[in-house]
Amino acid sequence: MPAPETRRNVYIFGFTSLCNDVASEMAYWILPAFLITLGAGPAALGLIEGIAESVASLGKFFSGYLADKVPRRKPLVISGYVLSNSFKPVLALSTQWWHVLLVRFADRTAKGIRSAPRDVMLAESVEKEKAGSAFGLLQSMDSAGAVIGPLLALLIMARTGNMRTVFWMASIPGVIAILTVLAVRETGVRKTAVKSFWQPGNLSPRFWYMLSAVMVFSLGNSSDAFLILRAQESGIAAKYAPLLGFVFNVTYTLSAWPAGWLSDRRSKPLIAALGYLVFAATYTAFAATPSHAVLWVMMAFYGLYYSLTAPVLRAMVVETVPQDSRGRAFGIFYFSTSVAALLSSLITGELWKHYGGVLPFYLSAGLAVMGAGMLLFARSDN
Repeated sequence: MPAPETRRNVYIFGFTSLCNDVASEMAYWILPAFLITLGAGPAALGLIEGIAESVASLGKFFSGYLADKVPRRKPLVISGYVLSNSFKPVLALSTQWWHVLLVRFADRTAKGIRSAPRDVMLAESVEKEKAGSAFGLLQSMDSAGAVIGPLLALLIMARTGNMRTVFWMASIPGVIAILTVLAVRETGVRKTAVKSFWQPGNLSPRFWYMLSAVMVFSLGNSSDAFLILRAQESGIAAKYAPLLGFVFNVTYTLSAWPAGWLSDRRSKPLIAALGYLVFAATYTAFAATPSHAVLWVMMAFYGLYYSLTAPVLRAMVVETVPQDSRGRAFGIFYFSTSVAALLSSLITGELWKHYGGVLPFYLSAGLAVMGAGMLLFARSDN
């Protein structure tokens, strides 16, 4: 039974994620347009996002192992938020596309450091049967920040027309995120059965099967920046890119906690499979590039996909591994899916360069359907 004083961690992590995502999303949705002003195209975007995700995946792998071994997890979490928000203002000074790569490198390294320890602390702050609700609340707060961020970027762009001003202003919520996470309480660390970094630990066949399904899907899950690029190709002006993020994140905010709550009462694999099918429908629509109105609607559906998968899959990790191996499991989960996403971003960038944007989007939709089919055969405690 978690101690009462640690249950507030759910809300502290939630507010921290809200502020951090305000900072991140203010910058993220205008990055494709900003890169164009620096002379970079789809291939450079794929390289930037691919390298960023590969670094994040390595960070998540090692931090997951450390989360099961170190006496205190809180320093890992805090250092991740500090590193991420220290580099965001550098975007405002960028004059070459590789400067953006440096910032994304630091940002994703920081996310890799903090993600697994934070998720283990969150899981230990609530009862196991409430893990879906806890992760759902975290995702709702996270996406609420992602709603506010694009709106602020849109307002700043409307008043100044200057993307660099947006990058400077993004440092303010970043500082608030750092100050907030300092209030998190340690949840305690037990002795673990994992003796060596390379030992797989006490991870069940259910975990490995779930992971294989997620990796198949992740091979088609390229950076969301390609959605923005595709929308711009279809005629949606670059200045409306933050508004696309707003539509996506409103849906995400409203549906993440209900999806997590539902997963505590129904089959988690079934709910995640439904999310993959929503993803497939979204990418199919973007490949066909129908009217602008359809693309706006599908961005809302894309938010629903995130809600049905992000909190639910993390709750599945908690459900399928012993408590003393959760850090390792989250590290392997994040590492494996990030490596697959890295390959997806690189492949998408190259396919786009040579064949246009239609082919990679149809390929992503097909892999999502395959992943959904595999999840339907996974067993749930529910």
